[in-house]
Amino acid sequence: MSWNSEKNVTSQIGRPEQATPMPQLRSSDKYVLWSVAVLAAFGVVAVYSAITFLAVSRVGIPAESFLYRHLVRTGIAFVAIIVFSRIDYHRVAAWSRPALVVSLGLLVLVQVIGVKTGGAERWLRIGPLSIQPSDLVRVALVIYVGFLLASKQLYISSFRRAFIPLLIWIIPAVLLIGVEDLSTAAMVLGSVLFMCFVARTRIAHLSSLALALALCASLFLYVSPERLVRVTNWVETGMFAGAEQGEGDIGGEGYQARQARIAFAMGGLTGRGPGKSVQRDFLPAPYNDFIFAIVAEEYGMVGAVSLLFLFCVLLFRGFMRIARAAPDPLGLFLAVGITTMIALYGFVNAGVACSLFPVTGLPMPFVSYGGTSLLASGVLIGVLLNISRSGQLDQMRVIA
Repeated sequence: MSWNSEKNVTSQIGRPEQATPMPQLRSSDKYVLWSVAVLAAFGVVAVYSAITFLAVSRVGIPAESFLYRHLVRTGIAFVAIIVFSRIDYHRVAAWSRPALVVSLGLLVLVQVIGVKTGGAERWLRIGPLSIQPSDLVRVALVIYVGFLLASKQLYISSFRRAFIPLLIWIIPAVLLIGVEDLSTAAMVLGSVLFMCFVARTRIAHLSSLALALALCASLFLYVSPERLVRVTNWVETGMFAGAEQGEGDIGGEGYQARQARIAFAMGGLTGRGPGKSVQRDFLPAPYNDFIFAIVAEEYGMVGAVSLLFLFCVLLFRGFMRIARAAPDPLGLFLAVGITTMIALYGFVNAGVACSLFPVTGLPMPFVSYGGTSLLASGVLIGVLLNISRSGQLDQMRVIA
């Protein structure tokens, strides 16, 4: 397929139902599959260890019940991986726009009837289920941006024909997420900007968008004392009132970061051993935001580096194998965006535990305890694996 042919691009992107059916191949990228499986195994063990004290002492529920929930949610994420790895990614892209519209509507609804957790209204309760619409938005946005970039390659440098259609979706999504979840908004923005860069969008356009949204982020920080304290505790300037108390306040941002550093120090090279974490009793969210600190304490630097190595494998396979072997622009851009988002979440979560970044509340994909975030990661990995299957098919056709 010629990437410079508008007819070919529109036939693959604009009319996915007329695309050549993709026969099922024997397997997807096995390195991605094994990396995700090992990450999930790490997560099950680490979550069970991290949540034991909190379950018994604060909630009064056996830790096994939380473990069961996590296992069920992890299982659902793997079902999503299997299902989406077998759906042609062109068809997934064709449904990304209505999915984005619905998820943005849910995000608006959060501002009206959202459930407040951890000081922020990020959750929406639908019957017995609680969902985080920002996770749905980030999945739909990355896929739809890839759809737009692929369909506009012939005039990608045009501000009116290419960049404005991107702005129409990127700006509302990032701003709506950023109202309550600035860290997730930053991850989404970073992923889509890198996709646009790979798609040859003009640097001047991307720089203007990044600057405008950075100013919006500054405004969000200015109107939120909690966010100001979080940032100042990280840089340790103490320029805002109340920041100097963060180190001593249980549950405060400085307190959390300090307890995470203690976990790293206690873990040493080989760790204290599975289930023997002490800092899980002091960290407010050891099963989610600071799961990496629990891994470092129980398995030492060996375990922590091993966990990061798995994300490096995903990064390498996503960029250097799946994206490069993608048979069309859509596959390339989706592989780049998905890989970037998964890797960013993993590395930033680890960076927060190491005090390299302010406390963000971002989960580590497939490792942290979660529901919607696990499902979102499963969908993204499934699409990535489908692209890898399509890339294998394209290579087989070339060889034949």
